[in-house]
Amino acid sequence: MGRCTAPSEGHRSASAAARCPACRGRWGGRYGGYSSYSAPSYSSASYSPSVRSGGGGSGGGGSDSSPRPRWSRAGSSVVYSPAEVQTLTPIRDTVEKRAPLPDLRDIFLCHAWDDRQGSAKQLHDLLEAQGVKVWFSEKDVALGTSLLREIDRGLAKSRIGIVLVTPALLSRLDSEGAISDKELSVLLSRDQLVPIAYGTTFEALRNVSPMLASRSGLTITAENTMAKVAAKLAEVVTVLGPIARTA
Repeated sequence: MGRCTAPSEGHRSASAAARCPACRGRWGGRYGGYSSYSAPSYSSASYSPSVRSGGGGSGGGGSDSSPRPRWSRAGSSVVYSPAEVQTLTPIRDTVEKRAPLPDLRDIFLCHAWDDRQGSAKQLHDLLEAQGVKVWFSEKDVALGTSLLREIDRGLAKSRIGIVLVTPALLSRLDSEGAISDKELSVLLSRDQLVPIAYGTTFEALRNVSPMLASRSGLTITAENTMAKVAAKLAEVVTVLGPIARTA
């Protein structure tokens, strides 16, 4: 075996070690093909950057954004919770099915008589400000006409219905509530109904009308204001152009 050249020439590179008569066997066995070494590749399965997405509809952990439903317009500032997307998706399906029908109101507003000049009118005005066509008894039922007959017409000519669930409505349903019962029975027969709780809870509604409470809906709160709820309903009922159907 020859003398090691490290003292005079050094072994700072693989080629220098390979030329050393004393060390080239050991370096070749340990680092054979060193010059062809390349950094290991990291597949997407083993490494990927953290990605935050606002879509998808699952609302799973790790996302800063709420899911954006398919009907939400590009650039819309309306924010939905995952539960709201789940609630409103079948309602949107109904809207799309009824979109080709002419001369339909967007929303039939069902409310307690005592709320007609208060919360019901407030919600009506917010919806109309969003460009939504609302059937509202205060403006659509003329004096001297049959209220029940006009309600039937309003339901038939509306894409969806909303029920403003307030303490006044709970009191009405718990007593006679003939007109409310008639409205609700029609709305409950298809995916056309969104209960909107305001000043009360779905738990309280369940004690009075388990069938209506069984439908998921929206709740107006200090954070999820009536204006925000109106904006969500406006997006749900707005159809721009023909509906694209996928196979």
